[in-house]
Amino acid sequence: MTWLRALREVVRSGLTIEEARLEPLLALRTAVGVALVIGPALWLASPAYAASAALGAYSAGAATFQRTWRPRKVIALGAGVGLALGTFLGYLAAGRLATFLPLLAVWAFAAGMAWAVGSTAGIVAATTVGSMLVTVTLPTSIGRALEHAGIIALGGVAQALLILLFPIRRWGAHRDALADALAAVADYARRLRHDPTAPFDPEPLMTARDAAAVTPSQARTRPSVLHGPRGLAERIRPVVAALADPGVGAPPEGPGRDRARELLDAAAEVLDAAARSIRRGTPAEVSPGSTDALCVDEEHEVLEGPARQAAERLVELLGEALEIARCGTPGRTAAPPVPEDAQVLVRPTMFRLVPVVVRAVRRELRRDSPVFRHAVRLAAVATLGYLIAARLPVGHGYWVPITSVMVMRPDFHQTYARAVARLAGTLARVALATGMVRALGPDAQVFGLLAVVSAGLSFMLNRTGYAYSQCFTAAYVVFLLGMGGQAWEQTVPERVVLTLLGGALAMLAYVVFPAWETPRLPGRLADWLAAEGRYAAAVLRSYAEPTREHHADLRRALLASREARAAWQEAYDRARQEPVRPRGLTSREAEEAQEAIKGFDRAAMLMESHLPRADSRPVPEAERLAEALEADTAQAAVDVREHRNPDWARVEEALHAWEGAAAAGGGSPVVRRGAEMQKRALEALATAVSRTPLERDVGSAREEQRVRVAAAAEGDGSGSAHRGG
Repeated sequence: MTWLRALREVVRSGLTIEEARLEPLLALRTAVGVALVIGPALWLASPAYAASAALGAYSAGAATFQRTWRPRKVIALGAGVGLALGTFLGYLAAGRLATFLPLLAVWAFAAGMAWAVGSTAGIVAATTVGSMLVTVTLPTSIGRALEHAGIIALGGVAQALLILLFPIRRWGAHRDALADALAAVADYARRLRHDPTAPFDPEPLMTARDAAAVTPSQARTRPSVLHGPRGLAERIRPVVAALADPGVGAPPEGPGRDRARELLDAAAEVLDAAARSIRRGTPAEVSPGSTDALCVDEEHEVLEGPARQAAERLVELLGEALEIARCGTPGRTAAPPVPEDAQVLVRPTMFRLVPVVVRAVRRELRRDSPVFRHAVRLAAVATLGYLIAARLPVGHGYWVPITSVMVMRPDFHQTYARAVARLAGTLARVALATGMVRALGPDAQVFGLLAVVSAGLSFMLNRTGYAYSQCFTAAYVVFLLGMGGQAWEQTVPERVVLTLLGGALAMLAYVVFPAWETPRLPGRLADWLAAEGRYAAAVLRSYAEPTREHHADLRRALLASREARAAWQEAYDRARQEPVRPRGLTSREAEEAQEAIKGFDRAAMLMESHLPRADSRPVPEAERLAEALEADTAQAAVDVREHRNPDWARVEEALHAWEGAAAAGGGSPVVRRGAEMQKRALEALATAVSRTPLERDVGSAREEQRVRVAAAAEGDGSGSAHRGG
């Protein structure tokens, strides 16, 4: 992608309105938290104290809107404490540049490394850098600095208390994640009616699993309906795929295909009903037609063989989903937990999280890490922006580094899009807000009220787009400055110029010290291929020896393959938006390789849908194929990283030996069919990443030319040989 096209995409993305469900009650509660600290501070103290209280309450409230599975009150308290600590330390060092700049650089670097833990930690840490930069306006005494830090922390405490006293959909995010997983499988079943080989994105299932991990205290209060349905969605997904596939399931045409479509449609309706039940906490009804479709007639059932097995398994699983749909009230247990969910996925508490954070940060402390490079950029831009602002003949120069810090992200597209959005939002709202400040005159109470209203609107629009939320954030800041007695003539040109300068500094920093994902695509693809090879091998080993241990290995391999796929998808999406030429893997090769590995994964999923029970007869040929798949994909991963052509000799040998075995497939055509699909997918992958014959011919000709030139040069030592070569 060229720079011009990339910038056009950045502008479009920064100004796009994102479809999101507005949550006015949450915004109202958070705005009330801002009002609860601004009002008493204005009444009992001064506008300066009210501004500090508003800083803590607003930032802590904004932190609770980030995507996280932690209790919101813990996030609010953590944000308030971090803001207070950053403010106080900044004041202690703010007297001289020799002390303040090193502290600012170290603090900004630590805030950048917080992205190793997650986006929520990174965003909250960035706000603490902003609070440190505002400390230049604090009174000149340690006692007053402690007071301001305490008031900022009080803003976080106020938000946490409101969350505790007035919980709004306490388990709402967890319910939504589980409902989205069921709805994703329902949508998959509908698409399979028309496209038997339709792809499935496992991201909703991964999100639901992440949401299912709870702390011990959460496990005691979690609604019972959140225990089992995630495992149900996991088990239904491969079954509907196996039923729809014309190779191992229903026939391509005829009554069998019509019956499969009927079952898939019923499955979609039942899963949607279960999703609505979980999301709303109310029972849901399923139409009688879908219920009747789930009745398998032993005598008149048109499906046969593996297709009939898949249909019977699907009906059994949908029976559990029907119980959820009909009994999905918050206080009742809808369906018994499945074995994989019998043990709670434990999330460490905040104190036990410390060693986890240390290990995560240590893994990212390397030069090629995007998080490390982001931390270096953040530290450099914060200090440079502060130095530039100190030399400008305007007040509130700290808005330059604050703007840079708040828009910077570890990837190119988000950094540039947020810079554009912040400038657009600032221009749109600062002009209107400052006009209101001029018209209303110096009335601190009115400005405080307007600041609370702007904060509420900013919270409500938080998920609809950064530019539109930033409109009201900018107005909130202007009203706070007006509450403190700042003239509108000072705020308008200052905010516009400083915001523009801060955004430009952030964008320039990414150009100077980037962290492009494009060169990393071969490595991400190799990791995904190796993980899929281990998953496919684990499936085959469950056929070769159907034991509980092999089933546990299969589950771990499946989760690892999903994580590798998510890492590849994230890198691929970022690389498509970067103004960088492909290195080692063109966009077309990456797309074809992605489709090939998805086909390989789908074949393994189809085999997983018919896993034998513990008392089934083993399939020894599957073990040899498993070893060949694991070895060849591991070697192919190395070849992809080093830009060599992969080879599948072991897999071909194992399949050839299997063809000659008397008990091919162990009586199940699903295994043989899946193995053939995997071989074709691997061949497609080799075609995608291998050099074409023309490229090989050109490379060989160039190599021969270099050899002739070198030999001629050694022969006579003149330059004529070079010209003649």
